[in-house]
Amino acid sequence: MAAQKKKAQDEYGASAITVLEGLEAVRKRPGMYIGSTGERGLHHLIWEVVDNSVDEAMAGYADRVDVRILDDGSVEVADNGRGIPVAIHATGAPTVDVVMTQLHAGGKFGGENSGYNVSGGLHGVGVSVVNALSTRLEVNIARDGYEWSQYYDHAVPGTLKQGEVTKRTGTTIRFWADP
Repeated sequence: MAAQKKKAQDEYGASAITVLEGLEAVRKRPGMYIGSTGERGLHHLIWEVVDNSVDEAMAGYADRVDVRILDDGSVEVADNGRGIPVAIHATGAPTVDVVMTQLHAGGKFGGENSGYNVSGGLHGVGVSVVNALSTRLEVNIARDGYEWSQYYDHAVPGTLKQGEVTKRTGTTIRFWADP
């Protein structure tokens, strides 16, 4: 027993410390973010997306939020709010990518540039956590006069694509939770 303890002590050094970056931490310990990986966890994922749409409605920018659970096991949440920004963020990536792939990135932290006065959810981790815990996530955005589409496979972004001209605004997120 003493020899085992001595060996463990000798092996515990700087190289034994692991740093999980970004969404990797969410995938490694999902319970820290959504409570469980069962039905309650799925419910939490759905509510994180719904909260974003409800925030748009509470801020007066949306009057419709639709939630659908589809036959293929995916969940779709759509609103007619402002749409997630798609312009290039100061980080050099499209803002939608920043929102979907970076923890603590969002318009709900307050301050003069905040997009919201009141909000629910996890304040900047919600939708990125949904992305991290999904095999696929698709986002369709109507904003700035165009339709935009983006997908993520296991949280890895595809290319943001500009689509047709539109007068609509809003965001539709569809995700397939990782079983």
